[in-house]
Amino acid sequence: MNQTNPIVCTVDLTRPGRNHGYLQVPHSVHRSAYGVIPVPVGSIVGAADGQNVFLMAGNHGDEYEGQVILSELLRTLDPGQVNGRITIVPMANFPAAEAGLRTSPIDQVNMNRIFPGAPRGTPTLMIANYIEEVLMEGVDLFLDLHSGGSSFLCVPHGMTLRYDGDPHADMRRKVVDEIGVSCLLYGPPDPDEWYSTSAAHRKGAAGFTLELGGAGTVDPAIRRGAQAGLLRALAAVGAYTGPTTDDRLFEKTLEAEKEAMVFADEPGLYEPMVQAGTAVKAGQVAARVHFPETPGKPPLEVRFDEGGFVLARRQPARVIRGDSLFHMAVI
Repeated sequence: MNQTNPIVCTVDLTRPGRNHGYLQVPHSVHRSAYGVIPVPVGSIVGAADGQNVFLMAGNHGDEYEGQVILSELLRTLDPGQVNGRITIVPMANFPAAEAGLRTSPIDQVNMNRIFPGAPRGTPTLMIANYIEEVLMEGVDLFLDLHSGGSSFLCVPHGMTLRYDGDPHADMRRKVVDEIGVSCLLYGPPDPDEWYSTSAAHRKGAAGFTLELGGAGTVDPAIRRGAQAGLLRALAAVGAYTGPTTDDRLFEKTLEAEKEAMVFADEPGLYEPMVQAGTAVKAGQVAARVHFPETPGKPPLEVRFDEGGFVLARRQPARVIRGDSLFHMAVI
């Protein structure tokens, strides 16, 4: 049986000009029998034909940089300087974003692990399904703005696809050249993957994930540089004709096709020995895990198995076995 998604959009996102509204997600609970979850949404539609762009943040609720950037763009972009349509969802998993949590406090679901969702599932699954099946329809370029959230601090970097016969290869290259991040990780498409960029690929769009800082805060320099890079990328693909600046986070973008993680082997207090944005060698000490609850026990050294570039490091010192300490590009 084909099921339709019950989410209602309160605004016509195709109407010329600036449009603000909500995605009303049905949510019947004790305090509100016929309530809805109001997911903010908007669009900037220009008079001239052009690209159909979809910008999203708040996929993880404790990642704030993208929420700030997209809220500002939704408020300030001039429709007269837009070719085509730019759809903006600044707080995609609204319950998680409102609570400042990575996952939704309603259903405990990580939105970026469940695309394409389900039209009659829990709230997070319904939102993911609406994003993929409705908002991504006809989109040319999709950018999902993330960061390290509460548990990680990222040097600004990104991820996208690379494969033979990519119809968006030229557009992808223009975005890479203009966005100004430290590193781009490339991977092959997988039609069964559960990420937002996988959803974009299934719908025929060029998708990017951008990781912009983190540590549970908003760094003004990262926010400014990322917003400037986003506007340059939109201009490069012909979606934006307004002013841009050359305020780049990084002058050169490394490119890699392999990534690796470093995990804690024991519970304790983790002391990072390198920072995000650092080049490292195989065998180099990555961190020490201390055991103050066991007097006399020496710290455990954690080493990098491979050399490369550190994209992100864990933020809280308290760790348990299996916590990720570092994310790196293998170069």
